[in-house]
Amino acid sequence: MFTSARAILALKEMDSSKHSGVIALFSQHIIKPGFFPKELSIFLRVAKRMREDADYGDFVEITKEDAQMQLEHAKVFVEEADNSL
Repeated sequence: MFTSARAILALKEMDSSKHSGVIALFSQHIIKPGFFPKELSIFLRVAKRMREDADYGDFVEITKEDAQMQLEHAKVFVEEADNSL
C-alpha cells in the first residue's frame, strides 16, 4: 500500500521517504479532495501501526486473521490505485 500511495503521489510530483509523510500527503491531496475512498486512508494508517507494533513492540501477537485482513485491505488499495493510474 505504501508504494502504491507513493506512486499516486508521484503523479502530483509529491513524495516523502517516511510512512507518516506519505500518509499525510495522501490524506491531504488524494483522500480529502475525494479522489480515493476515505477508508483507504484508514487502511494505510492501520497497516503502518501494525507494522510498527510487529517490528518494535514487545510481545506483540499478529494473528492469522489480522494478516488476512491486511492482505484484503492491500488488495483493495492496490486495485483502486491501479484503476486510478
